[in-house]
Amino acid sequence: MNVPKRVGFIGGKFSPIHNGHVYAMTVASCMVDELHVIVCYDEESEKKELHDNSKIPYIHHTQRARWWKEITKHLPHVHVHMVYNKNTMKIADWQQGATDIKKVIGKPITHVFSSEESYTAFFNELYPEAQHIVVDGQKERFPISSSRLRAEGVYEHWDMLPGVVQRYFIKKVVVVGSESCGKSTLVQNLALLYNTNFVEEHGRSYYEEIGDFDTFYQEDFNKIAYRQKYFEEVKLKHANKVLFCDTEALVTNRFHKEFFGTDSDLLREIACEQQYDLWLFLQDDVPFIDDGTRGYVNDQHYSTQLLKDSLDEHRIPYVIVKGSYEERLLIAMEKVDELLE
Repeated sequence: MNVPKRVGFIGGKFSPIHNGHVYAMTVASCMVDELHVIVCYDEESEKKELHDNSKIPYIHHTQRARWWKEITKHLPHVHVHMVYNKNTMKIADWQQGATDIKKVIGKPITHVFSSEESYTAFFNELYPEAQHIVVDGQKERFPISSSRLRAEGVYEHWDMLPGVVQRYFIKKVVVVGSESCGKSTLVQNLALLYNTNFVEEHGRSYYEEIGDFDTFYQEDFNKIAYRQKYFEEVKLKHANKVLFCDTEALVTNRFHKEFFGTDSDLLREIACEQQYDLWLFLQDDVPFIDDGTRGYVNDQHYSTQLLKDSLDEHRIPYVIVKGSYEERLLIAMEKVDELLE
């Protein structure tokens, strides 16, 4: 005797996905032989109705689908689809959406899952052969909604986001400046205070590994930039709301030009592609400490101006941080707090 295959789906805009969605999906996946996660989208409507005056910018449906694919990658019987569903609140468009959902699933649907009891009549009409299962309808386990996240912001409800979604919203703060202006210490102090990760300056660690601070090759600078970006991605996976970065490709290119008399096309390209949410530029108004590896022992102000010129050339807005070490820390924290509002 053949037992009919249990095929279910759970759908929504998921803008953004939160742990309530993940819980509902996980419970649903345990109740059927095959589960389909349907990311419904109507970009024009979403931008106007969901994200106008929202604290969260519009999130493209392909990104939402990718989140689901990563979340469900350990579940081979769960499949993720994107379905255009015109959001007009007209029954004809709902019916068309149901037709398209049935088409991508490609087999009889036996179960429809949601977290809203009020959807029962709606699903009974569109999917008459399927049973509507409500998961955590009172939101007792995860008292959150996408609409609340959009209204109040993700940082107010950080623990309600899956890790893969948290990564999307992590802010990246880069600290730049000339040698011996306190970048490394500031970055590490900020990471400590915000309970998060930081990315060290890999120019220094690169030359420490080979034990040579006197000989430079052009390929060194490319390797340093690659390492910097690689570890940004590594540290991002376990960051908490914000990731602090010590130096980036534009500064690396600046030193390349000083040593070799020309820009690096590769470094300029990396610099143009990289994105940071906040640039903190440390002024050279603290005592210069020569540890034997510095290149501008007698001309720190010259190095500072070169870096400013480079940032200005690329039209990068930055915050100048100056004063005592304590003042620098307080200024930086104020700017980071503003970023996370």
